[in-house]
Amino acid sequence: MHCRSRLELWRRDGYLVHVCRLHVDELSTEEVVVLILIALHIGASILLSAFGLHRLYLAREYRRIKRRVERNVPGAPQRWLSVTVQLPLYNERYVAERAIRAVAALEYPRDLLEIQVLDDSTDETSELVARVVGELTDRGIRIHHIRREARTGYKAGALAEGLSRASGELIAIFDADFVPHADFLLRVVGEFDSAGVGMVQARWSHINESHSLLTRAQALQLDAHFTLEHGVREAKGFFFNFNGTAGIWRKQAIIDAGGWQADTLTEDLDLSYRAQLKGWRFVYRDDVAVPAELPVEIAAYRQQQQRWAQGGAQSARKLLPAIMRAELPRAVKREAAWHLLTHFAYPLLALVTLAGLAVGFTAESLAARWVLAVDGSLLTFAMGSLAYFYGVTAEARGGHWRRRLLLVPLIMIIGAGIALSQTLAVIRGLSGRRTPFLRTPKYDIAAASDQSWRNAAYRLPVAGPAVVEFLAGLAFLAAGALGAARSDLPPSGLVLLFGVGFMFVSGVSLMQARSRPNR
Repeated sequence: MHCRSRLELWRRDGYLVHVCRLHVDELSTEEVVVLILIALHIGASILLSAFGLHRLYLAREYRRIKRRVERNVPGAPQRWLSVTVQLPLYNERYVAERAIRAVAALEYPRDLLEIQVLDDSTDETSELVARVVGELTDRGIRIHHIRREARTGYKAGALAEGLSRASGELIAIFDADFVPHADFLLRVVGEFDSAGVGMVQARWSHINESHSLLTRAQALQLDAHFTLEHGVREAKGFFFNFNGTAGIWRKQAIIDAGGWQADTLTEDLDLSYRAQLKGWRFVYRDDVAVPAELPVEIAAYRQQQQRWAQGGAQSARKLLPAIMRAELPRAVKREAAWHLLTHFAYPLLALVTLAGLAVGFTAESLAARWVLAVDGSLLTFAMGSLAYFYGVTAEARGGHWRRRLLLVPLIMIIGAGIALSQTLAVIRGLSGRRTPFLRTPKYDIAAASDQSWRNAAYRLPVAGPAVVEFLAGLAFLAAGALGAARSDLPPSGLVLLFGVGFMFVSGVSLMQARSRPNR
């Protein structure tokens, strides 16, 4: 019996399986292309599965760590260190006053505390800040309104400017949408009794988690990042990062690491790794939570994720060579690589899906069946690993954790829907291309019924990205249907996930944009 095609590697006839030998020099151009696509599909699938395995590893290690005896939380410090609180602002008219009054209410010896409002705003935020700062100054609070002539270096530049004027031995940083509790400094400063501690990061909690399904999904993702990822990395002596806000730095650690640098969009991640390479130890405090506002617009969420993905790729390009050359345990280097490369899962997911779709159109049914089986297995594994990862997170945070698990499909759909923009952001980061730091607008939203953001002044470009995503969604759904008709096989689950994801994100973006009146 003979094989009908050199690409049909095996053929069933009753209980017999006949194997054909491939002769590469006899392959046509089309057959070579198909083999390359299959190889890309296999390779990307393996790498993508590795990200899922790493997620399972973090969840398993967290369960082990959680069973250990809780470490001692320091009380009052042996010596009260001077603290400078930095509040970087850029056009935050809706949340600036709330943030300033929150940091002004921090409990700490007044002679050891100063506040810097690092205001790069170009709108009426600056007038609001000047009024509030003037009022607090009249009440005897040591607070400074610092303005720059140009927004050079964006947030990193503002923090560097403030650092050059700071009198504190410690630097506490809060973004404009964060509202620290009054006892934050009292609970955290004691960690710096240990001379080797360079930074203490607190957990983010969520002012407006109940606002929508989008904010609930974001809250679960962030809870996993802090409680599981930070918790495991700190406990096992791995590197982890300052998250740009809700943390305290030792001023000397910032200086020793080379200061704030603006060559990445994630200046916090960059500085964190440089400081730990210098030997500074980081502490994560899961028991200290700082409330913050989550983006309520899916366009704002997309933009935030793009900035993190591009900055993460820039930081990986900048830092990984130094990390690999450093005299560090292999486990530390390995976890640092997983951490810095985490956003590379998006291009891998896109590659798996596109390569599998192309194989379905160009190869014979056997190869298409094989791709369909691989895609189905990969999707099932991704769903299972995410469910376990977020299940452990939800259980750790308490409450109705089983109900929170229902958010996992939504997280996957949104993740697929922003995969194109995330992939492009990673490519920009790897290429070294510089782009502006685009802030995520916040609106002082708390209650689920609060829809005041719809009338807010700050607006993001929606039409362009949403139309591209809508067309991409149509293309994936159409391609899946055509491929299924051609091969008499059901469409790939990954192709459907991408189609639904793109359509969902673009649809929500356009609906939210339409709900806002023209200005």
